[in-house]
Amino acid sequence: MDAHGPLCVGIDPHASLLRAWGLPDDVGGLREFSLRVVDALGGKVAAFKPQSAFFERHGSRGLAVLEEVIAAARAAGPGSTAGSGSTLTIVDAKRGDIGSTMGAYAEAFLADGSPLAGDALTVSPYLGFGSLEPAIDLAAATGRGLFVLCLTSNKEGFEVQHAVQRHVGTHSGMGSAEPDGRPDGVSVAALMAARAAVLNAGAEPMGSVGLVVGATIGDAVAATGTDLVAVNGPLLAPGVGAQGAGERELATTFGAARRNVLASSSRAVLAAGPDPDALVSAARAAAREATAALRT
Repeated sequence: MDAHGPLCVGIDPHASLLRAWGLPDDVGGLREFSLRVVDALGGKVAAFKPQSAFFERHGSRGLAVLEEVIAAARAAGPGSTAGSGSTLTIVDAKRGDIGSTMGAYAEAFLADGSPLAGDALTVSPYLGFGSLEPAIDLAAATGRGLFVLCLTSNKEGFEVQHAVQRHVGTHSGMGSAEPDGRPDGVSVAALMAARAAVLNAGAEPMGSVGLVVGATIGDAVAATGTDLVAVNGPLLAPGVGAQGAGERELATTFGAARRNVLASSSRAVLAAGPDPDALVSAARAAAREATAALRT
């Protein structure tokens, strides 16, 4: 983020985008589209975020392309390790389950040697934050990161994320104490943020357990009592650019936590393709806008 600006470019091979690039909606088009993005922008943006679903819809051959894209992203740019100018990869798979199944997802997306392992993975905590323990442990062991869904911009997210969790337990570190020592009236989003904060405590410059917080959610952070500053982790913010979140919206949503935000933009950058120079120009413009909104 410091080297390239706080911009993550989504690799979302929608059928409509493939057509706009003059490519067929098949595995060949999927591969050409995705690798063109990596070739053009590798080493020039902070992160890529391939959306796993758009590869999975093409079956096993689509997943093979995702493996190729992750490998190409790892090799792209002037450096091949974090901190040396490389572009990191967040695999947007939103996995979430329990027990051995969550452990298997962790092995698939976070284990050294797995062809699907990028630098970070998006995960869903809605079977309970504790269900993510296999992913948390393996990410820590392999030097990778997680982005936990917290406050998303889809209208249905309100039903769960803003809901008040009663008697959630003292381990959350949130809420006012009841006589029995248990906090009361904590929103689910605030609880997720508090759990991430515990995992990131003391990390410099920030921890490796981040949150996904939509850039277009308005005052939902304040409304749910979610302390993003205390999280001390990266905040992945979809919705910047084409979806309408500008400097004012980002300030409203993230406030004093703005410097930890990694703004995710897909359509605003990808629509400039397939010309690689146009992709670079669009990405640099988006990175400048994100820097102006988040770092000033």
